[in-house]
Amino acid sequence: MTGFGDTLHAEWTKFRTVPGWVLGVLAAAAGIVAFGLLPGIGGSCGTSACPTLIGPDGTEVRDSFTFVHQPLAGDGSITVRVAALKSAVPWAKAGLIVKDGTTRGSTYAAVMVTGDHGVRLQYDYTHDIGGPAVGAPRWLRLTRAGNTVTAAESADGIRWTGVDHAQLPGLPATAEVGLFVTSPEFVAEIRQGLAAGTDSGPSRATGTFDHLTLEGGWRGAAWRSDPVGDAAAGAADGGSGLERDGDAWRVTGAGDIAPSVAGGAGVGVTVTQTLTGTFVGLILVVVVATMFVTAEYRRGLIRTTFAADPGRVRVLAAKATVLGAVTFGVGLVAAAVVVFAGRRVLRAGGVYVHPAALPTELRIVAGTAALLAVAAVMALGVGALLRRGVTAVTTAIVVIVLPYLLAVAVLSGAAASWLLRVSPAAAFALQQAARQYPQVDNSYRPADGYFPLPGWAGLAVLTGWAALAFAAAALLTSRRDA
Repeated sequence: MTGFGDTLHAEWTKFRTVPGWVLGVLAAAAGIVAFGLLPGIGGSCGTSACPTLIGPDGTEVRDSFTFVHQPLAGDGSITVRVAALKSAVPWAKAGLIVKDGTTRGSTYAAVMVTGDHGVRLQYDYTHDIGGPAVGAPRWLRLTRAGNTVTAAESADGIRWTGVDHAQLPGLPATAEVGLFVTSPEFVAEIRQGLAAGTDSGPSRATGTFDHLTLEGGWRGAAWRSDPVGDAAAGAADGGSGLERDGDAWRVTGAGDIAPSVAGGAGVGVTVTQTLTGTFVGLILVVVVATMFVTAEYRRGLIRTTFAADPGRVRVLAAKATVLGAVTFGVGLVAAAVVVFAGRRVLRAGGVYVHPAALPTELRIVAGTAALLAVAAVMALGVGALLRRGVTAVTTAIVVIVLPYLLAVAVLSGAAASWLLRVSPAAAFALQQAARQYPQVDNSYRPADGYFPLPGWAGLAVLTGWAALAFAAAALLTSRRDA
């Protein structure tokens, strides 16, 4: 009586004694590593262009705007009417801000009117709280009491409604407070049939303010107008600045106060993009997996295998275990090299790699290995179903690999998103490192490392496909002649 351990040992012996299969798996790992280092050829951004600014909570941020300000010692409030906001982008911002000086990346809270998203309270770059869905003209008020900053809005300057409040533990006793205007780059998707790309470029906004009043510990200093960060350089045509006409203030600015994201108008690459070699590795793994079973059918050796071990489903399960374990181990090592060692190589070559938290990096490394292992089991099932090497390899590549290529390089956003929800390529979501922020307009495409499903859900989709292929293969293998 042959046990599963004996069958497993026999299948492992087969695998390791065929040089082509071993070399194929090693070549898959080499492809993942090699393509992970390719972006370093020539570099992608200079030191000054790379987004190295870090916010209060360790997140990469952008902090560029026109700031009309003076110091507020202790508690106090500022009130203004945003009479108009002229801009072509939805997330242009004009309003009031309290900030720890003019240092980029410092703690802040701001209440604002936006181009197309109503009144908002935003603070410390990643926090965004919505108010009324109205634009200018609108009255705004920002009040500081210790480390608490409270935002309110009004239609007439008489009846006020609270928006929300923010806690800023790092805010110093004397903070810079005043008016601000900023306008991020526009990002638009360009479609031609099913294909899609992106267009992006700088923009600027002009906010008109009036009825400015102050209460509390203001020092009576003169108002200063400063471009924080690259606000002046980022404007499309005319830079940034301040114009006063009696009670009216016209402030022009560009840039953004928000998280820094990859893709679209962003620079640098994500950890996900450094693992583009997974696509090449997956093709090689699929070839090895299908050949692991079809080669025995082609040479007639499958009859010998089933004669030695009549448990046909057990044989398939042993093959799947060997393939899954080998590809998982090799994929784990290759992904770890790219994520942890390759990042230093890329940055040395002039490529900025957006940092990711250690748990995220570990999930990406393990997820890449799981993607390869489950795909190998699915390809094995396809091979056992079709029995013919060329047919099985072609079918497995079309089903497993082609959807990813189409979603990343060919299809538009909606079509790509649908394909990455229902096809085995959904498991590439395990590699997502970048976070999407609703307050930042971006293309958020799979090519930039964004996927429509969470990683666990994407793996579940691939596992479902693999289970279906393996179950069908087990059923037919146990019923038909070898």
